[in-house]
Amino acid sequence: MIVSFDLDDTLFVSPDNFRVEEELSFPWNMIYKERLRFGTISLLREIQSLGIKVWIYTTSFRSEKYIRRLFRHYGIKLDSVINGSRHEKEVQGNKSEPMPSKYPGKYRIALHIDDDVSVLQNGKVYGFKVHLIGMQDDNWDKRILEQIKNIQSKHI
Repeated sequence: MIVSFDLDDTLFVSPDNFRVEEELSFPWNMIYKERLRFGTISLLREIQSLGIKVWIYTTSFRSEKYIRRLFRHYGIKLDSVINGSRHEKEVQGNKSEPMPSKYPGKYRIALHIDDDVSVLQNGKVYGFKVHLIGMQDDNWDKRILEQIKNIQSKHI
């Protein structure tokens, strides 16, 4: 099973509006300035402990190497990264009609976590599961784990 996460405003959040994980230590905090939503590290570890692959699926054009290294500094080894460049190449490709900004179904992603309601709407149209998260919520990680376990129980 694969679960993917968006970055901006989903895992990467502003400390002005959200509880965040501890900042990386110097000098890494000078390179990786993004702040992770509080609970991200423990959630990703728990998901991986269940034997589930963790992917990042973002429209951002940050390099795969940058994203992987940032999470590695928090002790998280990502299974795959789909950034804006990869999405354009593999999803949009030569198609004349515009494809959705994210298309988890192409990659057999069982659940995608995002903050963008248009991704949720595209999920309904294109047949992929999206868990929408928003503002500060101390139980966001528990809600995602519940949904993952619910999906797992239906696939047994």
